[in-house]
Amino acid sequence: MSPAELDGQSFLITGANTGIGKETARALAARGARLYLACRSQAGGRQSIEEIAGQTGNRQIELLALDLGDLASVRRCAEAFLAADAPLHALINNAGVAGSRGMTASGFERMFGTNHVGPFLLTNLLLERLRSSAPSRIVNVASVAHYNARGIDWEAVRRPTRSLTGMREYSVSKLANVLHAQELAGRLEGTGVTAYSLHPGVIASDIWRRVPWPIRPLMKRRMDSPENGARTSLYCATEPALADESGRYYDDCRPKEPGPAVTVALAGELWRRSSEWTASGR
Repeated sequence: MSPAELDGQSFLITGANTGIGKETARALAARGARLYLACRSQAGGRQSIEEIAGQTGNRQIELLALDLGDLASVRRCAEAFLAADAPLHALINNAGVAGSRGMTASGFERMFGTNHVGPFLLTNLLLERLRSSAPSRIVNVASVAHYNARGIDWEAVRRPTRSLTGMREYSVSKLANVLHAQELAGRLEGTGVTAYSLHPGVIASDIWRRVPWPIRPLMKRRMDSPENGARTSLYCATEPALADESGRYYDDCRPKEPGPAVTVALAGELWRRSSEWTASGR
């Protein structure tokens, strides 16, 4: 999928109404791709569609409702996309939250539930469409924060956030994103569907919206722009050279060794438990 060949290609991007997701959508629309923006904020999603369409001239953009913290919403989103009977050449699991404390509607620690469990279910629900559309790709926007996670406490991910800043739990959720892509690569070998995880950079995006003032503006002063943050997502979703690569972790458009907690055993256990939690992917 080279930049000149995105006509006829369909991409579904979660959290595409703001930040990195919006910039990813803007760049893909400029290349002629058909887009499905899965957003929690429908008003924000509609505004983004009008803005991107006006700037790129591409009006092949549709809005889907999605709250990743609510597994019923995830199922409705997948059903709405599948009902459109469109191919899916890339699923970009971009949406996420950081510094947010509490539980999701579906009973998981808020960041783990939003950043991993919801995307896990969405991916599984769309796997058959990805297979039938192959060659196709799954891109998980993870974070360098996953290096800080030593593993996954299976009891903690079913309890409310305990750390004051939520960064410990955020690191675990991003570890799960990397593990998920690695496990997908093994399970999808030979199908034409490839999977990737990535660090987008430390980006001043709305993922930090739950971090309290005045910490949030001080943090964002040192961060990069969402436009630059979209570069590695776009690379993993469209770079022809990656067609024969799968399961790797990327940083600044280059493969990088993931953290020591990223093991085959933990990836398999995460898949098993996530399948049970979501009644999918067995």
